[in-house]
Amino acid sequence: MPATSKAQQKAAGAALAAKRGDTPTSRLKGASRSMADSMTEARLRELAATLRKGKPERKGDNGSQGSRDHLPPGSGVANCSLALP
Repeated sequence: MPATSKAQQKAAGAALAAKRGDTPTSRLKGASRSMADSMTEARLRELAATLRKGKPERKGDNGSQGSRDHLPPGSGVANCSLALP
């Protein structure tokens, strides 16, 4: 199964480097440390080999990261006209 995000792919790459002995395990933090402990080298290789293009930075990101790029022009709060009594 390929990685679902860029962050997962990067963590798998770091864990794979530690599993192979290229990087000390003490330098790993968070997800990469738990991945190194719980996954086989083959599984880590599969996750790390995933292409990053088109993947969100984090799982669940839709790419907008809080911006209003997905809104049509003129739909912002500043362009709103309210009729006050």
